[in-house]
Amino acid sequence: MATVDSSTPRPALNVEKELAALQRMTVNQLREKYLEIFGDPTNSRHKQWLIKRTIWRMQANAEGDLSERARRRAMELANDADLRMMAPRVKKPNPEAVERTITVATTIQPSTDLMPGMMLRRDYKGRAVTVLVLADGFEFEGERYKSLTAITQIVTGKHWNGFHFFGLRKKAGAK
Repeated sequence: MATVDSSTPRPALNVEKELAALQRMTVNQLREKYLEIFGDPTNSRHKQWLIKRTIWRMQANAEGDLSERARRRAMELANDADLRMMAPRVKKPNPEAVERTITVATTIQPSTDLMPGMMLRRDYKGRAVTVLVLADGFEFEGERYKSLTAITQIVTGKHWNGFHFFGLRKKAGAK
């Protein structure tokens, strides 16, 4: 890595002039300029992104980039960062809760008579949605809700009938 020598005069960069020239270029011309400045090709064809990255690098080259002290501090921060490299693991179900959980298949015509203590479970987009039936509502992820519909809206981001979402809706004319 080259060190920055403050005694070496740097060429002055007229940012407005260079920016105007970049904005007049086509995407292919910008990609060529990117290759010239960075030394690596880009797959991007987004004109504004190419302009911003190119003018940024031109300024960094003209003004000398980061000082060695700033670069070392950035490396220290990056090494200390608690970066998540993998998605969090799905929690294993509580064995006591699994015993009370009812899973409703689509071929069964379930009842909408819910009793306190029942657990409703539905897999939605790879996520296990588990709801505890209370005497005065429902509990989902430690929060209380008055209706299943409110829970389904939180889970899906859409307005779904809660009984329909959990497969508890009676068919028309069924007794």
